[in-house]
Amino acid sequence: MTPISASLAQRAAPIDELGRAIGRGAKSVGDAQRDDGHWVYPLEADATIPAEYVLLKHFIGEVDRDVEAKLAPYLRATQGDHGGWPLWHGGPLDISCSVKAYFALKAIGDSADAPHMAKARAAILAAGGAERANVFTRILLAMFEQVPWHAVPTMPVEIMNLPRWFPFHLDKVSYWSRTVIVPLLVIMSMKPRPVAGCTLSVRELFRDDPATIRDWLKPASPTLLGNGFMWLDWVVRRVEPLFPASGRKRAIERAIKFVDERLNGEDGLGAIYPAMANALVAYRCVGVAEDDPRMIDAKRSIEKLVVFDGVEHPFVQPCLSPIWDTGLAAHAMLESDDPTAIERACAGLDWLVSRQVLDVMGDWAVQRPHVRPGGWAFQYANPHYPDVDDTAVVAMAMHRADPKKYALPIARAAEWIRGIQSRDGGWGAFDADNDHYELNHIPFADHGALLDPSTADVTARCISFLAQLGHGHEDAAVARAVQYLRNEQEEDGSWFGRWGSNYVYGTWSVLCALNAAGVPSDDPCVRKAAAWLASRQRADGGWGEDGHSYYEGKPTGAAEVSTASQTAWAVLGLMAAGEVDHPAVARGVEYLVDTQNDAGGWDERHYTAVGFPRVFYLRYHGYAAYFPLWALARYRSLQRTNSRTPVYGM
Repeated sequence: MTPISASLAQRAAPIDELGRAIGRGAKSVGDAQRDDGHWVYPLEADATIPAEYVLLKHFIGEVDRDVEAKLAPYLRATQGDHGGWPLWHGGPLDISCSVKAYFALKAIGDSADAPHMAKARAAILAAGGAERANVFTRILLAMFEQVPWHAVPTMPVEIMNLPRWFPFHLDKVSYWSRTVIVPLLVIMSMKPRPVAGCTLSVRELFRDDPATIRDWLKPASPTLLGNGFMWLDWVVRRVEPLFPASGRKRAIERAIKFVDERLNGEDGLGAIYPAMANALVAYRCVGVAEDDPRMIDAKRSIEKLVVFDGVEHPFVQPCLSPIWDTGLAAHAMLESDDPTAIERACAGLDWLVSRQVLDVMGDWAVQRPHVRPGGWAFQYANPHYPDVDDTAVVAMAMHRADPKKYALPIARAAEWIRGIQSRDGGWGAFDADNDHYELNHIPFADHGALLDPSTADVTARCISFLAQLGHGHEDAAVARAVQYLRNEQEEDGSWFGRWGSNYVYGTWSVLCALNAAGVPSDDPCVRKAAAWLASRQRADGGWGEDGHSYYEGKPTGAAEVSTASQTAWAVLGLMAAGEVDHPAVARGVEYLVDTQNDAGGWDERHYTAVGFPRVFYLRYHGYAAYFPLWALARYRSLQRTNSRTPVYGM
């Protein structure tokens, strides 16, 4: 009898039940495939993005009341019981998100006296008031003339003129920071005002009159370096008016040229909402005409992020995730071992072939100018910013499906990934050696997400890919990366998850990589990690972990509920550690079978991913579709064979 679990084994035909669950899951994923072969599921952040979208439209005077009316229910529905808005479903109040959500609802027309608005206002004031919001929120408030511009750190546009050897240079920060900051420099230098007639105000959210507040700025860290950067801000603020006009003009021109070169058509600057919105406002600052193709593209890129269909309430996405969704869905469909599902997976991989970036030397080339491009971006188009995580996932799926058919894209992907390995043996998401940690201490960086250093989860994916191609410990790049992962293991045996929540995600990713690289299952680091995963299983058989685990001193691998995607990661991780027969795996499989919905997917309202820890969390609607399918199918395939560990990289 197949050892699914005691309780499941007592049912009639447990293997048949598992097979039916896999079949329903594969059909659900297959039904979500687009006609051209790709997958793209909604990508949800918190209330910040739809709130900023609403406020942007008011700022530029292009309000669409019909669209606002459709977005308002989302903003109201995501308000927490505490009165404010959280960064993840069920999370604590976040002051910045709450200020923006309240501001947007007031712009839409909700009365400040309405019960939900009064409750929000009381919660915001109790949390310190709008004056305690983060830098980006205060910039928004300054644009709407709610706070003075000296409420935000000094970021002169002349930064564009700095040489690369200078302590602060845009090449030294992450891709997302770069694309957000460059147009923002133009905005902060020109200080635009809302369109005539826009009189929105949220002064009631401040404990004190903004005109009287003197302590707007605080060190990003209570260190000597943090205090030093505060002193530097004080100096620059006072000498900035003396900067020559010619230098400012040249800097603004360079900033606009940067945006023009990376505008990316209707996919937008950086293909992420904050950069797109800043690009639009920056263009208006310098007088770009409304009928200019750049302005038209900038506006269309933003509108493409609004999702109306297939969600409970329409909202605005932070970006689109077709490459990531297609790559992961293809893996799950291939794992299901169903001919129709495999055919669908290959259609998705065929669609991906043309999306590989082969002819653009992106920003990553500043650090690696002699490496040929060969990666995939996260979005439909973002050629200056491919990422190694997507590239590894896509190329692994291609190699698994047909290594001969996809030989060229696989080879170029491997060449590019090898080329941007960092000095420490790991990989960041978009750049090599993006680890200028001193910049995290500048006042502007209060969000703590300025850089893109090596992380365990991304490094693990690269190892998985290279090892699946046959490059094990004898390969120098793989050996260095494996050592990096050993160094990064936590005392309790887990690994931090930078792009997924959190230690469950990181530990799953690394265990897959170590297995692929040939690290034996009895290796101490593998045994310790497997024991940690098993110890975090919840009473219902599932696993869960929320955004609290990104805060120091909070429990890891813990949450109030289990989720399907995190349960799938834990089950996949344990199987990668050679624990296919572990009771925890059987109970996890049972949890997934029991919680599958009638449509063949899994219901998951909780956020299981992260954009920036402690700042920006994500809910991939596709995670609850393809990851559980993947785990169930992997379990069945290992039970059918004599092998006790997976043969693929992930």
